[in-house]
Amino acid sequence: MGLFDGMDKMGLKQISQDEIFKAEETAKKPAAAQEIKAKPQMTEENYLLERTMDCPVCGSKFKVKAVKSGRVRRVGQDKDLRPRFEQLDTAKYDVCVCSECGYAAMSRDFKNIMDPQKKLVLENIKPGFSYEEPATLYTYDDAIKRYQIALVNAITCGRKDSEKAYLCLKMGWVIRGKSESLDPEAEDYEAQLKKCKEDEDEALKLAYEGFIAARMKEEFPMAGMEQTTLDYLLAVLSMRFDNYVNAAKLVTGILGSRLAGAKIKDMARDLKEEIIAHQKEKEE
Repeated sequence: MGLFDGMDKMGLKQISQDEIFKAEETAKKPAAAQEIKAKPQMTEENYLLERTMDCPVCGSKFKVKAVKSGRVRRVGQDKDLRPRFEQLDTAKYDVCVCSECGYAAMSRDFKNIMDPQKKLVLENIKPGFSYEEPATLYTYDDAIKRYQIALVNAITCGRKDSEKAYLCLKMGWVIRGKSESLDPEAEDYEAQLKKCKEDEDEALKLAYEGFIAARMKEEFPMAGMEQTTLDYLLAVLSMRFDNYVNAAKLVTGILGSRLAGAKIKDMARDLKEEIIAHQKEKEE
């Protein structure tokens, strides 16, 4: 089983890791009057709205779920920059999919498609495409499927390596969210957790390789990131995949950069301490 198994069920071709970053081609009443009303319990649905989209490829109108602006509170981030919010995992709602023609992309990039790319979608994705927009909330499996469709589109349209890498990064974050939502009491919990870990590693490894390739040929900002932010992310991913030499080089570059802000330098110093601790552990 791989990260992209089951694409054929949506009428899409199976994709392999090798083809992703190949060269770019084309309420209750109170018990008493004096009692203070209890706040209604908020669910994920309370923070969502339904947005009507116009597909720039086929012209169809369709609806997607989106997070209400300003309604969720950020409470921190993971080491690899994955943001965490108190109310819900916003990354589940970051991809738009046209169920008519199969065009999909990150919401912020959905309108950014050129005529030759539209033709590629209509010729290579629309025929045989089958997908039904979830009627209610997006589950983690729904979200992962939407990122898969967006990645197929990015490959088909010859998008930049940084764009494909960012999709892989976000997919890895969503898979991590799924692993965190698993029921530890379920009989197959260990098997599901193992599968999530493998899929997350696969997605983040693709993101790592894609961003490294992009860094050598694309200009900044890249996927919304300035160089020091991307270098920090690459350092974290380098450590995840046991490339501590590369991580150390990237961290040194950040700490010596005049363009790096105080926050990113503090984060880089934390990574430097981890790298030093790892080196000492190896020497013992």
